[in-house]
Amino acid sequence: MSRASKASRQALPSVEETGVVAGITHEGEGIVREGKTAFVAGALPGERIKFRRTRRHKQHDDAALIEVLEPAADRVVPRCPHFGLCGGCALQHMDPLTQINAKQRELKDNLERVARAEPDAWLEPMRGPVWNYRRRARLGVKYVAKKGRVLVGFRERLAPYVAELERCEVLSDPAGRLIRPLADMIMTLSIRERLPQIEVAVADNAVALVMRVMAPLTEDDLTTLRGFERDHGLRIYLQPAGLDSVHRLPGAAPEPEQPLQYGLSDFDLTLDFSPTDFIQVNGAMNAALVSRAVELLAPTPDSAVLDLYCGLGNFTLALARRAGRVVGVEGDRELVRRGGENARRNGISNAEFHMADLMQPLPSGASWANSPYPYVLLDPPRAGAREMLPTVARLAPKRVLYISCHPGSLARDIGIMVHDHGFRLRAAGVLDMFPHTTHVESLAVLEPAGASRI
Repeated sequence: MSRASKASRQALPSVEETGVVAGITHEGEGIVREGKTAFVAGALPGERIKFRRTRRHKQHDDAALIEVLEPAADRVVPRCPHFGLCGGCALQHMDPLTQINAKQRELKDNLERVARAEPDAWLEPMRGPVWNYRRRARLGVKYVAKKGRVLVGFRERLAPYVAELERCEVLSDPAGRLIRPLADMIMTLSIRERLPQIEVAVADNAVALVMRVMAPLTEDDLTTLRGFERDHGLRIYLQPAGLDSVHRLPGAAPEPEQPLQYGLSDFDLTLDFSPTDFIQVNGAMNAALVSRAVELLAPTPDSAVLDLYCGLGNFTLALARRAGRVVGVEGDRELVRRGGENARRNGISNAEFHMADLMQPLPSGASWANSPYPYVLLDPPRAGAREMLPTVARLAPKRVLYISCHPGSLARDIGIMVHDHGFRLRAAGVLDMFPHTTHVESLAVLEPAGASRI
């Protein structure tokens, strides 16, 4: 349930207040602490603002920004006209360099408070493109009778409604330019009220749209979709039920199609993926991250590497170009299969893939867990890698690289590795995987406490 839906509906006095913004929340709202704390969307630290409280909570109030009386030096004009309404971005009004520095401070704060650990060295934040970078997205679709049109886009900020958008400045081209054309096309379909979602996947060689269809399409619908696909150079997939029901638009591709692909040029790799597979959102930053990961882990040509939560081989195959043997472990059977296929297609024979539920304590007898691994890479989902930490510690690697999309779970796990398993935090840093959002992608390097420094 969203924070907005939990809030009290009690009306607040329509009173304008002034205050100085003392900080920023994890959702990108300015924090005013004068009187009862207020969270003000669109306000930046250091600014003197005029605001009005709009919704009451137990510990704080939500508030609307009325006017910036004294702007912060790092305030910029948002590029997107929908900023403030659309929930896809939270920080377009903050200079991108300030954004990534704020994320580094958030990681530092989590390490201090939760992990009770300080890295020996801070890595320079990694930056990349800040516009048209997002190659994976889930867009909401809604026919709104009162507006007489279909809306396509991200949800509104702190609300369940689909934001009324014309285009998106962070989606990779051409997907970002297709918001309004998609909405107009869906408006003509017989199932416009039964098409709630579109998954977007922008590959190096194609743009795929997976449409969640809750009712059968008519022949006219199919003709319309084929024409839209042809006119915009897309691949349209239909999903009538679960993920295993996803299939290409009937009659759209008379010739066999090349799989969706993305490349890692530093390692002469091309990886195939399906339009519903997990891949990193930011293609340019993913390529830089893989190169940095191999550099930081620094496996030797005769060594073995264990890659946990390996997905379809994003890090596994790059590491295989540098190490003697790499073992990737993943909980999704389809991704394990895809990883093996990617290895074979790229001529890699020193990488192997295994399936295991890494969100549970590892059962005894897993063959891959009974070998020595001097190097371990962890790239877990937001929940972190808590269940795998005893296994990692038992393997006694000389270096662990932990890649995280959630600084809280990362800090928790680093605390366990440092205080329970005798590791030392050698280095940590962030990268700008999600510009203009509050999401934080982090790196941490751990080594046994008695090892010499990297």
